[in-house]
Amino acid sequence: MVNPAYVAVDWGTSSFRLWLIGKDGAILAERRSGEGMTSAAKTGFSQVLAGHLAAIEAPESLPVIICGMAGARQGWVEAGYIDVPAPLAAILTGAASVPGESRDIRILPGLAQRDTATPDVMRGEETQLLGALGSASSGAQAVCMPGTHSKWVHVSNGKVTGFSTFMTGELFDAVSKHTILSHAVAGAEEQPVDAAAFEAAVSAAFARPALASNLLFTARSGQLLHGISAAAAQARLSGTLIGLEIAGALQDAPSGTGITLVASGRLQALYEQAFRTLSLAFTAIDADAAVRRGLSAAAEAIWPN
Repeated sequence: MVNPAYVAVDWGTSSFRLWLIGKDGAILAERRSGEGMTSAAKTGFSQVLAGHLAAIEAPESLPVIICGMAGARQGWVEAGYIDVPAPLAAILTGAASVPGESRDIRILPGLAQRDTATPDVMRGEETQLLGALGSASSGAQAVCMPGTHSKWVHVSNGKVTGFSTFMTGELFDAVSKHTILSHAVAGAEEQPVDAAAFEAAVSAAFARPALASNLLFTARSGQLLHGISAAAAQARLSGTLIGLEIAGALQDAPSGTGITLVASGRLQALYEQAFRTLSLAFTAIDADAAVRRGLSAAAEAIWPN
């Protein structure tokens, strides 16, 4: 039997993921729950973690490496930020220790962009980034990490030069539930996905981002005047927002920049479809695998064997 080496945790705002990692790098056990920062702040971070560690029978001496919102100001222990531009490897040296615990628990820092015109922050995605590219990546890369708040990070020869957050997922939720467009998309889940409507909307938004609010409204007017289905209206809304995101993210990208998509599940499929629609070459990396690799790199740097 392989001996455990450490525990890796990705602690988001609304989700908790834990892996018990063996000395050979294998996953020996896994835990997932909805006990993200919001919930854990009420229950107690130490109590939540202890419950999961007990469930996998983790030895008392086993160290824990954590990334994500547990390191936020409202989290367990504030882990601070590494200011960009900065090498990806800087993430490995900025972990904060959690005091008062019987085992060694470290929380990785986030990244901050302090430019007054384009301030931005991230927590958790920097660890995915490290796992996706490695600390010694070469060339220019635009890394897309979709989500409620999508992150696009520009990396050049292992250095993060800048990044942008796009509220794509949150806007989709808000617009589809709390505007006039809620009537257009009602019942969309019971209908087949309309891929053609999604692709047309991605192309239109990417080509004419200045018409964003007009393009969104066509999900409603198209239904009233041309009878488009609820699924088509939903696809038009989703495609418009994703097309806008991609247009904005690549607006100032240097020529020849490669795109790396770090995602999984439904979002991975949507963004792959959008990139193909726009004839943009990309490489896809599983988000879970990326965050585990990033946490592993940090654990190996902190607790070398």
